[in-house]
Amino acid sequence: MWSYFANPGRFDGLARTLIPWTAGLTVVLFAVGIPWALVVSPPDYQQGETIRIMHVHVPAAWLSMAAYAGLGASSFVYFVWRHNLADLAARSLAPIGAVFAALCLLTGSLWGRPMWGAWWVWDARLTSMLVLFLLFCGYIALRVAIEDERLAARSGAVLAMAGLINLPIIKFSVDWWNTLHQPASVIRFDGPTIHASQLWPLLVMTLAFTVFMVTLVLSLMRSMILETRAIALGRAIERRAEAEARR
Repeated sequence: MWSYFANPGRFDGLARTLIPWTAGLTVVLFAVGIPWALVVSPPDYQQGETIRIMHVHVPAAWLSMAAYAGLGASSFVYFVWRHNLADLAARSLAPIGAVFAALCLLTGSLWGRPMWGAWWVWDARLTSMLVLFLLFCGYIALRVAIEDERLAARSGAVLAMAGLINLPIIKFSVDWWNTLHQPASVIRFDGPTIHASQLWPLLVMTLAFTVFMVTLVLSLMRSMILETRAIALGRAIERRAEAEARR
């Protein structure tokens, strides 16, 4: 099945079918999640109304890490098997992951100011998340800087795969070092420690952001496929025009 949809033409057809559904589901989930998170759910007994930042901050953190995991996996597939669609997936995930990482850092700063008394601290979790954002930016810059497409793809793949080491550091930084950042409170062996009144809207918002990211990735990959076709068609027209001019 995967090899069948590895063909750009078949993938384009699949994406064209899925995008309206994922976009519609995104709207529905946000329509439910936003008022639930910002209005219906109660304030925290310690953090007050600032707890509502969690409903953007946490999904942004999770999805930035998921996007980089996808970037690394796609880069591995391209590096080993030279599947062009895998490279398109990596190129699509990089800017989207960078935006989610930036959103995570921004909302974390807004949340940290009233909780910690500072906009930024060189905490292990914050610093490793900043490194993740810089890895996204570095990948994008590297792809733009190298004109040879194949060399750029291979170099970007190596950088993306090397950066995967940062993901477990982000995840376990609160366990390995003494940090200001709170430990995991949702994904735990002994179950979530967040009250259900906050947990359920968080899960809905996370699902909404996830489907939104899928919609963005599919749309961006489709646009790259169409751009590649347009460039190939333009070159074919130029070659035909040159051939006719020689006659």
